[in-house]
Amino acid sequence: MFILKFLLRRLFQGAIIVFIVSALIFTLLRVVPGDPVRLMAGGMAPEALIEQIAEEMGLRDPIPVQFTRYMAGVVQGDFGQSFVRPKNGASVGGSSFDDSTRGERAQVLDLIADTAPMTIQLALLSMVFALIIAIPIGVGGGLAPNRWPDRLALYLSSVFVSLPNFWLGIVLALLLSVKLQLLPAIGYKGFAYMILPALVLAIEMAPFIIRTLTVSVAAVMSENFIDIARIRGLSRNRIVFHHGMKNAAVPLLNLLGVQFSMLLGGVLVVEFIFDYPGLGLLTINAVMQRDFPLIQGIAIITAAAFVVINIVVDLAATTIDPRLDY
Repeated sequence: MFILKFLLRRLFQGAIIVFIVSALIFTLLRVVPGDPVRLMAGGMAPEALIEQIAEEMGLRDPIPVQFTRYMAGVVQGDFGQSFVRPKNGASVGGSSFDDSTRGERAQVLDLIADTAPMTIQLALLSMVFALIIAIPIGVGGGLAPNRWPDRLALYLSSVFVSLPNFWLGIVLALLLSVKLQLLPAIGYKGFAYMILPALVLAIEMAPFIIRTLTVSVAAVMSENFIDIARIRGLSRNRIVFHHGMKNAAVPLLNLLGVQFSMLLGGVLVVEFIFDYPGLGLLTINAVMQRDFPLIQGIAIITAAAFVVINIVVDLAATTIDPRLDY
């Protein structure tokens, strides 16, 4: 019964969040300077043709009318068609914009479905790399507060958080790809192409995981039940891994949920640097081309993914610690 009430409440809250995000993005795209119809039809197209296309597409209707029409389609699973991308994937900016061409334009949902798995697998690999880097450092610092492992954790997390991802991506590409020729850096033709961008994202996430683990492990290991476990004669390994890590996992789980959600919508720079064909690169191209339906679709899907991930994380946290109340 608790789970049902929890899911209904959180899904309702999530629906409100997605609606607000959709309304904000939709409105902002239509009030910023620039006319996407001019980009679609070409710079030499006569003004009469521009207005005709805009009227046919409903882009001259009041914003509330446009938004209502758009959301009615979204509810039915129709995110519209891209303004500039045809089904064959070629660039069509400035091409003729007749009805037949428009009918062959790519569906927004298809474009997102093609690129989202690429970003998801990159995010998962980044998370694995971040945990490999952060867990030994963070747990070591938490088990030895105010000693050199704790100071090492602080120094390393400070260094990692100070490295801009665009600079780190360029440096790693020059070192590991150009100079040492150990890893490919541009595009995607297999698993090896994910390693460099995943490593950049992992180093970007690692300092937050390190500090969370250091603080939470140190706090748990100072609790009374840990002292009782020592008095009962339990081994240090069992105390640390069975009791300490289990209780320290809740804040880490919450952090990982937030980090993974941010990765799904925040890998723009890294995917652009490595020309990685994921949601980030798709978003950048959509913004540069003023592809309204594609930008809106990515924003809605990303917001919905953020909501779902946080619901799953909260459910997992209550499973680990039933005392938590969401």
